[in-house]
Amino acid sequence: MIHLTPADYRSQPWKNGRGTTVELLHLVDPDSGATLLRLSRASVVEDGPFSLFPGIERNLTVLTGKGFRLLGDGLDLRCDPLVPVAFPGDVEVRATDTNGQASDDFNVMTARHLRRPEITVMRGGLMPQGGKLALYALGSCRVNDAQVAEGDLLLMTEPAHLSGDGSMIAVRYFGV
Repeated sequence: MIHLTPADYRSQPWKNGRGTTVELLHLVDPDSGATLLRLSRASVVEDGPFSLFPGIERNLTVLTGKGFRLLGDGLDLRCDPLVPVAFPGDVEVRATDTNGQASDDFNVMTARHLRRPEITVMRGGLMPQGGKLALYALGSCRVNDAQVAEGDLLLMTEPAHLSGDGSMIAVRYFGV
């Protein structure tokens, strides 16, 4: 198990320059440097365009705030709290219906050629098994014998059991 804390993360500007993201994990192809998996947090504070990521599949889960709507060519997705929403990274989308209220979100980006990750909000019990697991803590809890604080990220391949009052976003990913 690898246990990362906010001290391990890094902030960077969005590709479109309209905000910042906190990158929790970024795995790249060693030969091409292309993104294979990226986990991050960001805030949607106003209506506006999302950055484009050609060749990437995206998944967004609103953590705080009332959420918003994503609109694009053939897309009309409601982004409600703690409900993962998937969309292609190379389709122009824009956030609408923010109503001047910020929503913090957790983002999963994967290379399109990889199997899609499975994203689940967990509130206790045995975590999904198979593949690799990234667990992002939404509150203080325990995973197996480890105490985990809000905002921590665990990377695991072994079975994991969540206990305590906090919940987690579990990302089961493959091929990285």
